[in-house]
Amino acid sequence: MTSLDTQKNDARWQQQWEDAGIFRAGTPDASRPKAYILDMFPYPSGAGLHVGHPEGYTATDILSRFRRMQGWNVLHPMGWDAFGLPAENYAIKTGVHPAKTTAAAIATFKRQIRAIGLSYDWSREISTADPSYYRWTQWIFLRLFERGLAYQADVPINWCPSCRTGIANEEVHNGGCERCGTTVERRAMRQWMLRITRYADRLVDDLDGVDWPDSTLSMQRNWIGRSPGAEIDFASPAGPIKVFTTRPDTVFGTTYLVLAPEHPLVEALTTSAQKAAVEDYRQQARRKSDLERTDLAKEKTGVFTGTHATNPATGQPVPVWIADYVLTGYGTGAIMAVPAHDTRDHAFAKKFGLPIIEVVKGGRDVQEEAFTEEGVATGSPPIDGLPTAEAKKKIIPWLEQKGAGKAAVSYRLRDWVFSRQRYWGEPIPIIHCKGACGGPVAVPEEQLPVMLPDVERYEPTGTGESPLAAIRSWVETKCPKCGGPGERETDTMPNWAGSCWYFLRFIDPKNERAPFDPELVKAWMPVDVYIGGAEHAVLHLLYARFWHKFLYDLGLLSVKEPFLKLRHQGMVLAYSYQDERGAYHPYDSVDFSTDPPTLKGGGKLVAQIEKMSKSRGNVVNPEEVIQKYGADGLRLYEMFMGDFEEAKPWDVRAIQGVARFLSRAWRIVDEWEPAKAPTEDTHLRLRHATIKAVGERIESFKFNTAISALMEYSSALGQGATRADLETFVLLLCPFAPHLAEAAWERLGNKPFASTQPWPTYEAALTVNETLEVAVQVNGKLRGTFVVPRDSDEALLQQRALELEAVKRHIEGKSVRRVIVVKGRLVNVVV
Repeated sequence: MTSLDTQKNDARWQQQWEDAGIFRAGTPDASRPKAYILDMFPYPSGAGLHVGHPEGYTATDILSRFRRMQGWNVLHPMGWDAFGLPAENYAIKTGVHPAKTTAAAIATFKRQIRAIGLSYDWSREISTADPSYYRWTQWIFLRLFERGLAYQADVPINWCPSCRTGIANEEVHNGGCERCGTTVERRAMRQWMLRITRYADRLVDDLDGVDWPDSTLSMQRNWIGRSPGAEIDFASPAGPIKVFTTRPDTVFGTTYLVLAPEHPLVEALTTSAQKAAVEDYRQQARRKSDLERTDLAKEKTGVFTGTHATNPATGQPVPVWIADYVLTGYGTGAIMAVPAHDTRDHAFAKKFGLPIIEVVKGGRDVQEEAFTEEGVATGSPPIDGLPTAEAKKKIIPWLEQKGAGKAAVSYRLRDWVFSRQRYWGEPIPIIHCKGACGGPVAVPEEQLPVMLPDVERYEPTGTGESPLAAIRSWVETKCPKCGGPGERETDTMPNWAGSCWYFLRFIDPKNERAPFDPELVKAWMPVDVYIGGAEHAVLHLLYARFWHKFLYDLGLLSVKEPFLKLRHQGMVLAYSYQDERGAYHPYDSVDFSTDPPTLKGGGKLVAQIEKMSKSRGNVVNPEEVIQKYGADGLRLYEMFMGDFEEAKPWDVRAIQGVARFLSRAWRIVDEWEPAKAPTEDTHLRLRHATIKAVGERIESFKFNTAISALMEYSSALGQGATRADLETFVLLLCPFAPHLAEAAWERLGNKPFASTQPWPTYEAALTVNETLEVAVQVNGKLRGTFVVPRDSDEALLQQRALELEAVKRHIEGKSVRRVIVVKGRLVNVVV
């Protein structure tokens, strides 16, 4: 027996695959099905990969290899989401230009990914920071601009004083910038905006045609927040206050109004006595993100303006408050509070001693708990006695007749703030004409790309302008329309821009005449399987779908949705080890030969499962795993840890079990001698059952149980195998452990490559065992088992059960009242 040198074997086959180009996608044709299998391409950071990253990559690789072996034409590309704030901050910190740090990070990521043996079509590699790519990102922006979907407006944004740029809502946590922790501010700034709201209905409705996790679908729908209801006017000293509500039937129960702190009527409504309190509250609200403000779990806060409005239904005065849980970006920025029938309003009313009036009967004491379901209207004369659905329909015409309201649909979705006041991003291809045109003018298509200038200084200005504003030689230009003086737009695009359409460029990455060939895209789209982290469940997917629908409207695409099937890999956690003082210890200082692990040199440790972090010493570098266990050891353990979509811990000890399986798999093949192979095909049914099980489990992303099936099969083969057994085993193993499979395929005397062989097929009739094991109980307690032919009738099952010696002992001297037979499973003798 010879052991397999995993390092040499991995390198050998990786080189041979590349030389032969076996993973390049073929030209689309109707003779075979296509599979576009895509990872959410990574942002290449300087730290490189840890073992959490390859989980999704390994899953798509297994599926891609499986589909190729099934005869499908597979497109499986990889590229780099290379623009963005992290690269620029790292460059500022180190003094190295972001172009250089990004290029170095890409090289690291690519080396690590190649070492895992992932079957990407590297001929299609792209980087969003490459001018040949962002030329077309700019081209798409200009199409948006031409159709009025890109515009400038003064809007409030989250501003980080340290990073000195606007940041997105999801980048604000506990009032601070996610990247640096600095308290954010709300600033009104002139920004480029994209009218994503024009697509709100389609972005909701088209979700019905995709295979996505329910949680992700819910997050998309909630973020868009389409809500049918009514707009109602409440008269006030400062003019009518418009509120939007999805429950106009509860208007008689309105006991106060709540305005967003930024609402334009706040100042006019605030009395002199309340002015200081209101202004202090508004300042606090500016330091919170929209996500934090709407967190249902947080304690409700607010302040009274000192003014009352009039309820148009009752004619009664209601106090006007401001509270940060109301946003200017949703509805009208004002709500009618009905604490008897809204949980949030109820908590607010309880805290501030505001009235709670029941207007929907539901059998609950609304003074203690809000009744939020549908019921029967009460205390509302025009609709008393009507169920909620009918009450909603009738109250809106009644309000319209009074001139106090109308039917309306509201959306939580706001237009996309597209500007970033930073250097490392795609330049926005607009020139602001200072001459006859007097406004923003599109850069002519033949002048694209507008190149990012190569400069030494790229620190933020702190004035609210991009660093590009200081590069006057780049900024000052001529208007392409009138020839007069002009200035280039100095804000750059957000990091989301490049990822909005990269899946289309992968299809036609070398095209110099257009972003892509519509006919090629028609052949390959939609993406059949898309895998990535759940952290992108809202914004990346929403923005990419928006751009996709826009390009569809231009007639460039033939499908309405880009991603047919979406799955999120579960987070890979890791054990961390703390001593009695609470200090973390890295793995190289832990003695894993003891149970539980102890500190090398002596000392107890406390183990706990946490997110991987350098400060906790529990980050696992995939290259270190590959060096010790080979690429296949890493791949197999990534998939064997647990269910693909669930969080699971990386255990540096558990991987050894996978390594033993791979060693046994190689040994079975290496030691096999054709002359000593059994003449009888004893594993025929197991072989066919395993082919069926592994294929079905790959299809359903049950990679861990597919590996279990392979382990069971290998155990049986260790007792004697035919060539058919071994070749089947090797081919089934190939998507999971391709390096070992290639060596084993060759060891069996076959020509390369196992990766290009047809996937084994099975006969359905042979996947079912001819015999079955039946359990026997006496009064519900297990007393034995027996094996019979699968087609045995109930009489035979009863007879065999009563013949068992263990059963005879337990029924001796007793009368058998009845025998219950569950065919194919058990016999229960009742005495």
